[in-house]
Amino acid sequence: VAGSLPKYFDKRYFDIRVILPKYACMKQEWKDKMNYITHFYMDLGYKNCYVGIMHMEYEGIQFYFIDNEYYFNRDGLYGYYDDGERFAFFNRAVLEFIKEIDWKPDIINCNDWQTGMVPVLLNLEYKNNEFYSNMKTVFSIHNLLFKGSFVPNVLPELFGYDYMPLTNGSVELNGSVSFLKGGINYSDQITTVSNTYAEEIKTQQYGEGLDGLLRCKSDFLKGIVNGIDYEEFDPEKDNLIFKNFTWDSISDKVENKLSLQKELGLPQRAETPMIGLISRLTHQKGCDLIVSIIDRLLQKDIQFIVLGTGDYWYEETFKNLQYRYPDKVSANIKFDNSLAHKIYA
Repeated sequence: VAGSLPKYFDKRYFDIRVILPKYACMKQEWKDKMNYITHFYMDLGYKNCYVGIMHMEYEGIQFYFIDNEYYFNRDGLYGYYDDGERFAFFNRAVLEFIKEIDWKPDIINCNDWQTGMVPVLLNLEYKNNEFYSNMKTVFSIHNLLFKGSFVPNVLPELFGYDYMPLTNGSVELNGSVSFLKGGINYSDQITTVSNTYAEEIKTQQYGEGLDGLLRCKSDFLKGIVNGIDYEEFDPEKDNLIFKNFTWDSISDKVENKLSLQKELGLPQRAETPMIGLISRLTHQKGCDLIVSIIDRLLQKDIQFIVLGTGDYWYEETFKNLQYRYPDKVSANIKFDNSLAHKIYA
């Protein structure tokens, strides 16, 4: 979303910029194109932290990267014991950075719990400063399951606040501080990945304990359907697929199929239907529905390709399917952008 959506805004009227952590696992080719523009220091609880700013223009959009090796020089993106501190740092650094370069956005769009405290900080603290006073926030929920919940003492230790946001319920969830709930409560608008998901999360079945809050916020909650980047995945121009094709040469699509079968070690059969699943492997994505029927499907002449990571049980289930049906199933438990393009093609 942060990579594909901004370039579609009309740049004559909108100045869209993207701010990300400078993760170590970014490809080196992109790191080599980043330029240092400035750095500063800011307080994070009792720590005084270095905030480096790297910059790169890509497809006409300005991308900024918050650089701090202590927090982001790691193999993965998140899932670490100190994630609360890491993203508390990132959230405050974003707000400090925009003032540092004197860029005053009208709207800050925050994605998932990792940015959920930006609206909290903005409303509880930064709007007292004239520079920030007119800024609005949109909070986008991609997966409600991940709530960014941390022990209550993060409020004084990382944010310098008392416990009022916890005791008044605005960030409290099951006795913890939830960055996700903070983002929902303090944002001006809430969006999510489809109209149907926006309705589902207002129910007890899919609300992950936040359905009451989301029903209360329903006037500010909208679904916007996720789409694919038509330029990046255009089979006429895509340089990651085996053979380009268009509407006029749709028969060349089969060359992509045969080549993909060969690459994945599946029998090359042009007439065999191929089902592709590119997804995070979780219950929310409907993996349980697939698992419940896949053995019956695999009795037919089909091939099934999975690409993604997620819950351990689903990862092992799909790997076991490949073991049991080596001529029909290819389980690729990883993130692989090139393979995703080939499966789509």
